[in-house]
Amino acid sequence: MKNEIHPSYVETKVTCGCGEVFTTRSTKESGSIYVEVCSVCHPFYTGKQRILDTGGRVAKFEKRFGASTTN
Repeated sequence: MKNEIHPSYVETKVTCGCGEVFTTRSTKESGSIYVEVCSVCHPFYTGKQRILDTGGRVAKFEKRFGASTTN
């Protein structure tokens, strides 16, 4: 393996929009990363997922263009 071709791998502080801060390692030279969501506040991990109202859209489409009953 060649020497001195790899970027430095430094400890990095990751700050989330929710206020959570944790430390990881990264090749980003500044030593800090800002993210909008993390595992603490993301709906998938918190169990607070919202289901989109796709049924209302389908009903609106069928009302506008008529429901097809042909097979």
